[in-house]
Amino acid sequence: MREIVTFDAYGTLVDFKLNAPTAELLRDRLLEVGVDTQEFLDTFDIMRFQAVLEPYRPYGEVLRASLKASMRRHGLDYRDSDGDAVVALVPTFGPFPEVPDALRRLKSRYEIAIISNTQDHLIAKNIEIMGVDFDHVITAEQALAYKPDRQAFECAFQKIGAGPEEIIHVAMGWEYDIVPCRDLGFKRLVWINRRNQPGSPAYDYEELPDLSKLPELLGC
Repeated sequence: MREIVTFDAYGTLVDFKLNAPTAELLRDRLLEVGVDTQEFLDTFDIMRFQAVLEPYRPYGEVLRASLKASMRRHGLDYRDSDGDAVVALVPTFGPFPEVPDALRRLKSRYEIAIISNTQDHLIAKNIEIMGVDFDHVITAEQALAYKPDRQAFECAFQKIGAGPEEIIHVAMGWEYDIVPCRDLGFKRLVWINRRNQPGSPAYDYEELPDLSKLPELLGC
């Protein structure tokens, strides 16, 4: 019987450090307009989530549109170079420190896969930096849909060749992953709660602060 573990990528495996360099990019304009940096970044987070709920467009366009909407919301002038700079950051991000070793241990027993809200060429660079071979890599570009849309997961099931009842899913994203995966009937869910956020007893999941204890949890 196949044993499969799927992972969200950005925030779970990859240290998705988008906010700090975005704030630095816009620092002078935020100061000029008098906008609180954290308030702006919170808006940027919300806009990105709202954008993936809309009809599919490539992830680079999602980031550009989300940044533009956030800047307009706070009275900042958007430049095309701003969006280009933010998109260019994504493939430069590497893994959290414990991730490569944890994944290599898991590969001794499991097929491992990524299900990510991204484009193929962006995630390829992140995986190259990670230095771990995945059995399957499924992106929003392939699915033409973003998590939490069911279509994103259905594409993964088809490409992996297994149903949700056969898959353990590991993710940091609550709204993007944990909620829809519970509804889809995944075999097991592990929430990587890096930000120490409150969960909910309504959802059947196991919780870890990072991936360091995940191999032990999954019997490796």
